Amino acid sequence: MKKLLLLSFFVFCAVFAFSQSKMACCANPSATQQFAMLASSKDFRMSHQNPLKMHFQSSIGKAITYKTADGKDADAYEFKAKNPTNNYLLVVHEWWGLNDWVKKESEKLYTDLGNVNVIDIDLYDGKVATTRDEAGKLMQAVSDDRAKAIINGAITYVGAKAHITTIGWCFGGGWSLQASILAGKQGAGCVMYYGMPEQDINKLKTLHGDVLGNFGNKDQWINPKVVAKFEADMKTAGKKLIVHQYDADHGFANPSNPIYDSQATKDAYAYTIAFLKPRLANF
Repeated sequence: MKKLLLLSFFVFCAVFAFSQSKMACCANPSATQQFAMLASSKDFRMSHQNPLKMHFQSSIGKAITYKTADGKDADAYEFKAKNPTNNYLLVVHEWWGLNDWVKKESEKLYTDLGNVNVIDIDLYDGKVATTRDEAGKLMQAVSDDRAKAIINGAITYVGAKAHITTIGWCFGGGWSLQASILAGKQGAGCVMYYGMPEQDINKLKTLHGDVLGNFGNKDQWINPKVVAKFEADMKTAGKKLIVHQYDADHGFANPSNPIYDSQATKDAYAYTIAFLKPRLANF
């Protein structure tokens, strides 16, 4: 009986400790956690139509792995520059994961930017969603610690002399900003498409490069009010933010999305290339 009571006591303590830590986390979620929590909303999930099936086989890209500080390996997809250079673009996928659309878009960026190394980071550790429910579960399963370990591992992989730019969409838009923050003085610029901004001004103050944000005014989540606050926070932090806003919805740049906006996508892409090129050339 005493053993049973003792066991019950330990189980209660474990459950209590877990619930307390979970409450503490949810009581003050990070910007990336806030975005992941959107997957609990049916409206958010339903706004993403299941991606169209596509197959992309690159003749110049290849899958790679690298070590992370938590003792694990990370997966990535790399496009090596034609000539040796310390210029890098780190690409962070949408909530679907590192799928063929991301690889295709990355090869396009690689071609249009010129001599640059492009690395697609995989925050899902090899998992790719094909339905919105799967995507929601994968996005919510990402821990900040593991994601940061993967990003820091990529920064270590490219080396201390690397000049790092970042880009991401949706889930990856917020993590693009976080990657630029983690890059510190190696950061040369950040592009984020409709991603969750960082709200901690002290973290924004550590940004080394400028930020370009492409947002949709019809976005119910990263809406104009969120963007306006981001602009104010960046101004307070003394950092440069360039914002382009379109009469478009969340996810407007992905042709698999039912609200894909080809004109907004074309316009935002042109601004993205114009933003990244000089920030890579200046190094």
